Amino acid sequence: MQNGATPLVEMRHISKHFGGLHAVRDVSISLNPGEVVGVLGHNGAGKSCLMRILSGAMAASSGEIFLRGEKIEIPTPSAARDHGIETIYQTLALADHLDAPANLFLGRELKTWLGNLDKKRMLREAESVLHRLNPNFKNLTVPVSAMSGGQRQVIAIARAIHFEAKVLIMDEPTAALGPSETEMVSSLVEKLRSEGIGIFLVCHDMHDVFRLCDRVMVMNNGRNVGDYAIDQVSKDDVLSLIIKGELPADWSDRRAA
Repeated sequence: MQNGATPLVEMRHISKHFGGLHAVRDVSISLNPGEVVGVLGHNGAGKSCLMRILSGAMAASSGEIFLRGEKIEIPTPSAARDHGIETIYQTLALADHLDAPANLFLGRELKTWLGNLDKKRMLREAESVLHRLNPNFKNLTVPVSAMSGGQRQVIAIARAIHFEAKVLIMDEPTAALGPSETEMVSSLVEKLRSEGIGIFLVCHDMHDVFRLCDRVMVMNNGRNVGDYAIDQVSKDDVLSLIIKGELPADWSDRRAA
């Protein structure tokens, strides 16, 4: 917690097992408003499973989740969204044949009083939220299949914040993007942070982690093996946690120096 404040969201003693396989083992993690927390670990470490529990896509075997200090239940992704928790998957979950407004309101379409799709209102609201993130966003009415990776990320993020997300889970947001598009997504993360949105960033790119995150939590073999402010650790320290599950032997000496 920062300055004794109540975390925006807190997962306490979360475990998940599939028969004899323990994917997540007694993991606790918190997130404050306007904070970016990197959730790191090698494939199979349990980080994706932990985030799926928070997103409502998977049920925990044990543990509790709190939102602003109040215990909540998240049995489904819809319940997570109702609590202001949105997930932006690496695949973005966009319909390639639809345009930006249709994707923004996919499954939550706006209707006229006659029950027809209110395309004008959806276009107007899509334009407003997209330009809030990127004033230069154009081509709202072309299929997203014709858009760049960076533009597609803007749509996915816009879909989340338009529905008043307070917590964002971002899964590898810069994967497969070029340098300019990666910079665009990084700028979006900074903007969201400035608006008080908390972000869990699942990421393998150490450069992005150290540039964007305020704190990192590393998982190894289903456990939380370290939760540190970004200025407490180096890239080598984080890699040691990811690979070995522990900090280098000289970490305490370096911190004391």
